[in-house]
Amino acid sequence: MMKNANSLLMDLEEQMNMIGLPLMALKLDELYRSSDFLTMDRLEMVSSLLKPEYEDKTTKRFNNRLRTAHLIGTPCDISQCRDSSQRRYEPTDAPKVLSTLQFIEDGLNVCILGPSDSGKTFLAKSLGVAACEKYRVNYCHCSELLERLVAAKSADYTKYLREIKKILGFQLLILDDFLLNTIMDEREVKVLMEILEKRIEASKSTIVCSQREPGSWKAMIMNDEVSANAIMKRATKHYIVVIQPIEKP
Repeated sequence: MMKNANSLLMDLEEQMNMIGLPLMALKLDELYRSSDFLTMDRLEMVSSLLKPEYEDKTTKRFNNRLRTAHLIGTPCDISQCRDSSQRRYEPTDAPKVLSTLQFIEDGLNVCILGPSDSGKTFLAKSLGVAACEKYRVNYCHCSELLERLVAAKSADYTKYLREIKKILGFQLLILDDFLLNTIMDEREVKVLMEILEKRIEASKSTIVCSQREPGSWKAMIMNDEVSANAIMKRATKHYIVVIQPIEKP
């Protein structure tokens, strides 16, 4: 009888390994040899068998999403984004409200404003890392993205369309250093408008981080007031977070 049980165990472990469930096979062997195997609750046993495979696959998926988002290895934790002796958030509860990630579920945009080294990127990356648990995310510098897309649009329009489709597929897009440098190419303005417009239409969230007040964006877009207002309307449509550094006395 025991021989048949051992034989069945070996068959099950072999089958689990063949279908790519090696951790489940190891756990089954561990449970089978434990003293309370025969008295273990059936649902508890199923839960114990699934747990290592589930944790392994969710960890791999999370790391893959971090890698795709260009956030792998980012030590940013949203719990550190709170009022302190170094900085103040306006509104005060903004990081807490955003940490629920409901804004992604609702397809809303977030505009994070503040001077250099105020913590804009840290907040944005923290939200991005947290979002990778559930959503597809992409982090990039605004100017680099626009330059790359304009080059693709000129060289290979089909490739450009694939890139735009890919960008629209991310449930959260983070554009850092938004309008940090003056946009001198009208094609970049059009691409930026296209991205913001199509993502809003698709109910996909975008976070923009800028050192500049929205009122000064016109000067960064060839003094094109129409384009600046259109971009500002879309980028600041929902949430605006201002980070104020606290000067030491």
